[in-house]
Amino acid sequence: MKINLWFVLRLLVAAILLQTLFFKFSAAPESVYIFSTLGLEPWGRIGSGVAELIAAVLLLWPGLTAWGAGLSLGVITGAIGAHLGPLGIEVMDDGGYLFVLGLVVFVGSALLLWHYRKQLPFFN
Repeated sequence: MKINLWFVLRLLVAAILLQTLFFKFSAAPESVYIFSTLGLEPWGRIGSGVAELIAAVLLLWPGLTAWGAGLSLGVITGAIGAHLGPLGIEVMDDGGYLFVLGLVVFVGSALLLWHYRKQLPFFN
């Protein structure tokens, strides 16, 4: 059986994006804290959740992976910037878990964007 590592990477990045949606859309205390600290509660929380949902769907949709990777890269760059700025690496005693997940999504999205770049019209 041949395992397509690019598909596995698509699944990994999409899974990380999707697992955070429950916390964002249910107004979990951690999410409210994060976006309150950034001065973006509630619209930043909801808006980033919608963007992450769209990115995850696009990542898994054949032919649209590059678009999902680009959107994911944009959203996660903002999240990493927030961690390097006002939030800090560790949020609410999480040991840096959210930051590490952000780095995984960033690297995975960048690799996927590069690999699937031919799906974008300006690379054809």
